[in-house]
Amino acid sequence: MEINAAQSHLTEADYLNGERDAEIRHELIDGKAYAMTGASDYHNKLSGNLFAELRMALKRNNSPCSIYINDMKVKVNHNFYYPDVMVTCDREDIGNDYFKTSPIIIVEVLSPSTRRFDKTHKRQTYQSLESLQVYVLIDQERAEIEMFTRQSGWQAEYFYPGDSIQFDGIDVVVAVEDIYYQVNNDDMQAFLQAGQA
Repeated sequence: MEINAAQSHLTEADYLNGERDAEIRHELIDGKAYAMTGASDYHNKLSGNLFAELRMALKRNNSPCSIYINDMKVKVNHNFYYPDVMVTCDREDIGNDYFKTSPIIIVEVLSPSTRRFDKTHKRQTYQSLESLQVYVLIDQERAEIEMFTRQSGWQAEYFYPGDSIQFDGIDVVVAVEDIYYQVNNDDMQAFLQAGQA
């Protein structure tokens, strides 16, 4: 999602009050609200596919954790972001209607306009959350998923079609090709054709 030009300095209360009725979502970064524009077809499919896989697994496991997609904010210090997918298991966090503060998993789908921001600023910011165990970056232009975990000391690990991803903290495994279902980029087409040979 593209981030548009920032508006003037806002307090947290002003931001949250304005965001409840806003037609366009905004992230609050260092007191400035940045408008979020719409996402591409692949962006929506990738976040939706992962949400569906994790949601079904959490339900099957009768997990107390909750999962959110696109429209739930996460608060980090005085900033607010809209992760593409987020899982929280904190009972107090689940009771907060408008934002979460203790997610254990955050996922961002990379867009050309936000790739650098998601891989640098957001990664460093999210990793400052004591609760966070997993940060995932999903590439929509190629079939590549980059995962950072607290357990690995936030070292990057890469996953491709044919691989499965273990999500720490919720005991869920998801196949990469299930995340890329109906995403027909060159990597996925090559993977699917190789499987038919």
